[in-house]
Amino acid sequence: MQVIRLEALSDNYIFLLHDYKQNIAAVVDPAEAKPVLEKLKELKAELVAIFNTHHHNDHVGGNKQLMEKFPQLVVYGGAEDRGRIPGQQVFLQQGDRVQFADRMAEVIFVPGHTRAHIVYYFPPEKPGERGELFCGDTLFSGGCGRLFEGTPTQMVDSLSKIRSLPDDTRVWCAHEYTLRNLKFALSLDSYNTDLQKYFDEVNAYRNRGEATIPSLLGVEKRINPFLRWDQPSLQLAVKTNDAVQTFARIRELRDNF
Repeated sequence: MQVIRLEALSDNYIFLLHDYKQNIAAVVDPAEAKPVLEKLKELKAELVAIFNTHHHNDHVGGNKQLMEKFPQLVVYGGAEDRGRIPGQQVFLQQGDRVQFADRMAEVIFVPGHTRAHIVYYFPPEKPGERGELFCGDTLFSGGCGRLFEGTPTQMVDSLSKIRSLPDDTRVWCAHEYTLRNLKFALSLDSYNTDLQKYFDEVNAYRNRGEATIPSLLGVEKRINPFLRWDQPSLQLAVKTNDAVQTFARIRELRDNF
């Protein structure tokens, strides 16, 4: 399974999963149809599935047009998003599995950004290979999604599920927010040498016009303040030793940064 990153809108990423053996494809969160159709034409591949993480229009905006072009495809999304995702046919819950080509993804329920958000995790097939996490707007490199429909408690629980995955998991988040997120992270965690190093790397990537996605989960665990609510340095910065309150205060600061 090859993962192809496509740019969309102003800062969105769409992920096209390509099975070159059968020449079929699935797409994660098609913000718009045009870049997907162009890549499918180039590959001469048939689109068989849409994997949506949540209902926001910049993640489902291309569903209808893709369904018109490929009427046999299947649209997947969270069970709690019933009625909110265009064309949704499969309603997924925590612990469900979905298959694409010869890979099986685990569905993880991660409310917080929305009440219905899910992510798709493809474990590695063999020792030494990386898993693939398609996390929508729940986790960003250096950040996390705003809490539009969920609570800090829910988001901490959701991010805890992600944090428990292997360090070498590739994190495919849906927006290029990394540099801005890291500038905020440094304002709270300026003595974090891993964060300082990563900021320099990301700054160089962006100066060259290169994407910062995917990142690695092991890196995120060391530099992302939204995965480090139990670290004394961050708790000191926001003046609480309660994990949920630490997360909530970091999120509030980021919202106003």
